[in-house]
Amino acid sequence: MHSITRAALIGAAALPLAMAAPSLASASTAADVTFTYSASGSTVSNTITNNSGGALQCSTSLANAPGGVLPPIEATIGPGQTIYESGVIPTGTTVQTINDIPDGSYVVLASCGSVDEPTSMWVSDYPGLEPYLAMFPYTTYAVQQASWVVSLPSAGAPTSTPGMNFGS
Repeated sequence: MHSITRAALIGAAALPLAMAAPSLASASTAADVTFTYSASGSTVSNTITNNSGGALQCSTSLANAPGGVLPPIEATIGPGQTIYESGVIPTGTTVQTINDIPDGSYVVLASCGSVDEPTSMWVSDYPGLEPYLAMFPYTTYAVQQASWVVSLPSAGAPTSTPGMNFGS
Protein backbone atom coordinates (compact mmCIF):
# COMPACT_ATOMS: atom_id res chain seq x y z
CA MET A 1 0.00 0.00 0.00
CA HIS A 2 2.90 2.35 0.66
CA SER A 3 4.19 2.06 -2.91
CA ILE A 4 0.74 3.00 -4.28
CA THR A 5 0.62 6.04 -2.00
CA ARG A 6 4.15 7.01 -2.98
CA ALA A 7 3.31 6.68 -6.70
CA ALA A 8 0.19 8.82 -6.24
CA LEU A 9 2.16 11.54 -4.43
CA ILE A 10 4.91 11.56 -7.08
CA GLY A 11 2.27 11.74 -9.82
CA ALA A 12 0.47 14.58 -8.04
CA ALA A 13 3.74 16.51 -7.67
CA ALA A 14 4.83 15.90 -11.26
CA LEU A 15 1.55 17.03 -12.85
CA PRO A 16 1.90 20.76 -12.02
CA LEU A 17 5.52 20.69 -13.19
CA ALA A 18 4.50 19.10 -16.49
CA MET A 19 1.72 21.65 -16.92
CA ALA A 20 4.17 24.52 -16.28
CA ALA A 21 6.82 23.26 -18.70
CA PRO A 22 5.14 24.56 -21.91
CA SER A 23 4.79 28.06 -20.46
CA LEU A 24 8.40 28.05 -19.29
CA ALA A 25 9.57 26.99 -22.74
CA SER A 26 7.58 29.78 -24.41
CA ALA A 27 8.90 32.57 -22.16
CA SER A 28 9.93 35.61 -24.17
CA THR A 29 13.53 36.64 -24.81
CA ALA A 30 15.17 39.80 -26.11
CA ALA A 31 15.99 38.07 -29.41
CA ASP A 32 12.35 37.17 -30.14
CA VAL A 33 11.73 40.45 -32.00
CA THR A 34 13.97 42.36 -34.40
CA PHE A 35 13.49 45.58 -36.36
CA THR A 36 15.20 46.59 -39.61
CA TYR A 37 14.55 50.10 -40.94
CA SER A 38 14.78 51.46 -44.45
CA ALA A 39 13.78 54.69 -46.15
CA SER A 40 13.17 55.71 -49.73
CA GLY A 41 11.74 59.01 -50.92
CA SER A 42 8.92 59.95 -48.54
CA THR A 43 8.49 56.42 -47.18
CA VAL A 44 9.94 54.70 -44.10
CA SER A 45 9.62 50.93 -43.65
CA ASN A 46 10.27 48.69 -40.68
CA THR A 47 10.75 44.97 -41.27
CA ILE A 48 9.59 43.28 -38.07
CA THR A 49 10.66 39.71 -37.38
CA ASN A 50 8.44 38.13 -34.74
CA ASN A 51 9.81 34.90 -33.26
CA SER A 52 7.86 35.23 -30.00
CA GLY A 53 5.49 32.38 -30.78
CA GLY A 54 2.38 34.58 -30.77
CA ALA A 55 0.84 37.66 -32.32
CA LEU A 56 2.19 41.07 -31.30
CA GLN A 57 0.72 44.57 -31.42
CA CYS A 58 3.46 46.67 -33.07
CA SER A 59 3.95 50.31 -33.96
CA THR A 60 6.52 52.09 -36.10
CA SER A 61 6.53 55.83 -35.50
CA LEU A 62 8.41 59.00 -36.33
CA ALA A 63 9.30 61.93 -34.08
CA ASN A 64 10.98 65.17 -35.08
CA ALA A 65 14.78 65.20 -35.05
CA PRO A 66 15.63 68.90 -35.42
CA GLY A 67 18.81 69.47 -37.39
CA GLY A 68 19.06 65.75 -38.15
CA VAL A 69 20.31 65.04 -34.61
CA LEU A 70 18.93 62.34 -32.30
CA PRO A 71 16.99 64.32 -29.67
CA PRO A 72 16.98 63.45 -25.95
CA ILE A 73 14.45 60.72 -25.17
CA GLU A 74 12.31 63.15 -23.16
CA ALA A 75 11.84 65.33 -26.27
CA THR A 76 10.78 62.27 -28.25
CA ILE A 77 8.39 60.43 -25.94
CA GLY A 78 7.04 63.47 -24.08
CA PRO A 79 5.10 65.03 -26.97
CA GLY A 80 4.47 61.64 -28.56
CA GLN A 81 4.57 60.75 -32.22
CA THR A 82 1.84 61.73 -34.67
CA ILE A 83 3.24 59.93 -37.73
CA TYR A 84 2.96 56.17 -37.28
CA GLU A 85 1.71 52.82 -38.52
CA SER A 86 0.48 50.12 -36.16
CA GLY A 87 -1.20 46.76 -36.23
CA VAL A 88 -1.16 43.14 -35.15
CA ILE A 89 1.94 41.30 -36.39
CA PRO A 90 1.76 37.49 -36.72
CA THR A 91 4.78 35.27 -36.19
CA GLY A 92 7.25 35.51 -39.05
CA THR A 93 8.32 38.62 -40.95
CA THR A 94 6.05 41.60 -41.65
CA VAL A 95 6.80 45.07 -43.03
CA GLN A 96 5.15 48.17 -41.56
CA THR A 97 5.32 51.10 -43.99
CA ILE A 98 4.65 54.79 -43.40
CA ASN A 99 3.97 56.66 -46.66
CA ASP A 100 3.73 60.32 -47.70
CA ILE A 101 5.94 61.63 -44.92
CA PRO A 102 6.64 65.38 -45.17
CA ASP A 103 10.26 66.33 -45.88
CA GLY A 104 12.31 66.73 -42.73
CA SER A 105 14.47 64.92 -40.21
CA TYR A 106 12.92 62.25 -38.04
CA VAL A 107 13.90 59.65 -35.48
CA VAL A 108 12.37 56.26 -36.29
CA LEU A 109 11.06 54.34 -33.28
CA ALA A 110 9.48 50.90 -33.04
CA SER A 111 7.75 48.91 -30.33
CA CYS A 112 5.86 45.64 -30.02
CA GLY A 113 3.85 44.17 -27.18
CA SER A 114 2.44 40.71 -26.73
CA VAL A 115 -1.27 40.39 -27.38
CA ASP A 116 -1.75 37.50 -24.94
CA GLU A 117 -0.40 36.91 -21.45
CA PRO A 118 2.28 36.95 -20.17
CA THR A 119 2.83 40.50 -21.35
CA SER A 120 6.20 41.34 -22.88
CA MET A 121 7.30 44.46 -24.74
CA TRP A 122 10.14 45.12 -27.20
CA VAL A 123 11.27 48.70 -27.97
CA SER A 124 13.95 50.00 -30.32
CA ASP A 125 16.95 50.99 -28.23
CA TYR A 126 17.47 54.68 -27.44
CA PRO A 127 19.85 56.54 -25.12
CA GLY A 128 18.11 56.87 -21.72
CA LEU A 129 15.41 54.27 -22.50
CA GLU A 130 16.00 51.89 -19.56
CA PRO A 131 14.38 54.03 -16.80
CA TYR A 132 11.23 54.32 -18.92
CA LEU A 133 11.09 50.58 -19.61
CA ALA A 134 11.42 49.93 -15.86
CA MET A 135 8.08 51.73 -15.29
CA PHE A 136 6.10 49.05 -17.14
CA PRO A 137 4.69 46.22 -15.01
CA TYR A 138 5.84 43.48 -17.38
CA THR A 139 8.89 42.09 -19.12
CA THR A 140 10.58 44.69 -21.37
CA TYR A 141 13.44 44.47 -23.83
CA ALA A 142 15.50 47.09 -25.67
CA VAL A 143 15.87 45.74 -29.22
CA GLN A 144 19.39 45.87 -30.67
CA GLN A 145 18.18 47.83 -33.74
CA ALA A 146 18.49 51.28 -32.26
CA SER A 147 16.24 54.17 -33.17
CA TRP A 148 17.87 56.14 -35.96
CA VAL A 149 17.60 59.54 -37.56
CA VAL A 150 16.62 59.81 -41.21
CA SER A 151 16.25 62.91 -43.36
CA LEU A 152 13.50 62.74 -45.99
CA PRO A 153 13.35 62.58 -48.87
CA SER A 154 15.84 59.76 -48.40
CA ALA A 155 18.10 57.75 -50.67
CA GLY A 156 17.58 54.68 -48.47
CA ALA A 157 20.28 54.69 -45.78
CA PRO A 158 20.05 55.78 -42.14
CA THR A 159 22.07 58.82 -41.16
CA SER A 160 23.30 57.21 -37.94
CA THR A 161 26.00 54.56 -37.79
CA PRO A 162 24.51 51.19 -38.85
CA GLY A 163 24.40 48.69 -36.02
CA MET A 164 25.13 51.35 -33.39
CA ASN A 165 23.76 50.21 -30.05
CA PHE A 166 22.79 53.00 -27.70
CA GLY A 167 23.28 50.89 -24.59
CA SER A 168 20.89 48.44 -23.10
